[in-house]
Amino acid sequence: MKSLVAKLVTEALAELPELSAAVADLAVAGTVERTRDGRHGDFATNVAMRLAKPARKSPRDLAAIIVANLPSTDLIDKVETAGPGFINFYLSAAAFHAEIETILERNDSYGRSETRDRPRILLEFVSANPTGPLHVGHGRLAAYGATVGNLLEAAGYPVEREYYVNDAGRQMDILGLSVWLRWLESQGTSIPFPKAGYRGDYIRDIAAAIDTSGVITVDAGTLLADVPDDDPDGDKEAHIGALIAKAISVLGTDGFAKVRQQSLESIRSDIEDDLAEFGVTFDRWYSEQSLTTTDRIDTALAVLEERGMLYVKDGATWFPATKFGDEKDRVVIRENGNKTYFASDIAYHFDKRERGFDHLINILGSDHHGYVARLKAGLEAMGYKADDLEVELIQFVTLYRGSEKLAMSTRSGEFVTLRHLREEIGNDAARFFYVMRSNDQPFDFDLELAKSESNDNPVHYVRYAHARIAKVFRILTEKGLSWDQKNGLSNLHLLTETHEKTLMTALTRYPEVIELAADNRAPQHLVHYLRDLASDLHSYYNAHRFIDDDAAMRDARLYLINATKIVIANGLAIIGVSAPESM
Repeated sequence: MKSLVAKLVTEALAELPELSAAVADLAVAGTVERTRDGRHGDFATNVAMRLAKPARKSPRDLAAIIVANLPSTDLIDKVETAGPGFINFYLSAAAFHAEIETILERNDSYGRSETRDRPRILLEFVSANPTGPLHVGHGRLAAYGATVGNLLEAAGYPVEREYYVNDAGRQMDILGLSVWLRWLESQGTSIPFPKAGYRGDYIRDIAAAIDTSGVITVDAGTLLADVPDDDPDGDKEAHIGALIAKAISVLGTDGFAKVRQQSLESIRSDIEDDLAEFGVTFDRWYSEQSLTTTDRIDTALAVLEERGMLYVKDGATWFPATKFGDEKDRVVIRENGNKTYFASDIAYHFDKRERGFDHLINILGSDHHGYVARLKAGLEAMGYKADDLEVELIQFVTLYRGSEKLAMSTRSGEFVTLRHLREEIGNDAARFFYVMRSNDQPFDFDLELAKSESNDNPVHYVRYAHARIAKVFRILTEKGLSWDQKNGLSNLHLLTETHEKTLMTALTRYPEVIELAADNRAPQHLVHYLRDLASDLHSYYNAHRFIDDDAAMRDARLYLINATKIVIANGLAIIGVSAPESM
């Protein structure tokens, strides 16, 4: 519907050659909005105010000229100028009927824009460290990222989804050590488990499953010799660092790497399965280790060196991040020659742009806010634009069971996993609830509400609207009747009740909601729309008979509710929620 008004305005402007230069730089569709008050029409445009200065006319005079040049169509009842130069469009019933017809014609593609070639978008999300199962906080990252990807695709953007596997560095060493210690425990060698180790039961499961051929046992005395204490007042990082060094000395570099790699692969596989069961899949799992094995880090640092973006101080190599707005300069190579995590981050984002992606979207936990400036600085120093990178931060999730707040610590093992959550409330409720709120707001996840089968549960309320419509068509068949779709279309003019007009108006908003939610990376707009649409359907259902004795009225009403069923199903599919035929 918005595109109809934009098309009419564009055609009117084409009749005004004196405005051609100004119009060339104007996105006409961006000047068109739905009115908040139906007394002012269905849509309004401020195009006359935008073009008044280059046209050297008052906005109201220019608005009158544009209105005079609008092409004639039976889809518009009237057009008025208002206020300082707004143009208000009052759509005819025929316009709404035509859009309802489009819904049935396009079916599951309704609301989707034509695919464009550019910009190519790389969407990176979840990217949780492979040190344990995903917890409910990761679930919000997954649901949000997957829905944003679906919205962008629906809006016509070419999108690829990527999971960055943090499979290099100290955390992987701690994981490998934790598994080895649990394996030693199973072989009769037991020591107090390090406070900085990974403690969950999943570590024991991994230890029991890995290939231990060639893995060496050691007695507790040898293992703890010359290792600093791990008491409450001690340095727990020094303690676990010494244990890692001891493990490498006992197992050898290759032996320790074997335990570490098997542990990593076990957890990564579990994460991939968990996400797939949640309806979240990726085009690519990108290994941090590969940045080293393919020399991407060295290549990126060489580019920075060539561009004069590195300097040496105190034996370390630094990146001048403050030149690009960061709070301090960053080390990329330490005094001992080891490259930092930041060097890997620079190389990874350099590689994203080198692979031909125009716009990079990173979805990160809110605790990563300090990374944003330095990541943008790295790209800019490489010769790209800082705005090539967009970072969406996701606030934390707090899970409640009644008044009890549940913990989510991967290191201690006292956490609720995403898999446990899904098993308790189901994928549909989890996917819907995770995107109900804006990503920049903390989210208190109410388990009891998510499980309830009441109208207070928003996902139940929306899915029930879809099931209710399906039930109407089943009853129709049980009564020995059939729906004449063509007859319904030709009789849409009979639908003049307030509930019917409200529902038609709501349905025609769907493509605009998709565009809004995609452009703002805001799935909650779609959630709110579906709740409102379901409310309109339930009100209509409670107030009117759909299986009317009059065939013309019956077929027209069935046509309208079938269009509603399609839009609800399409919207739920983008969120990753099923649309049931019965409940």
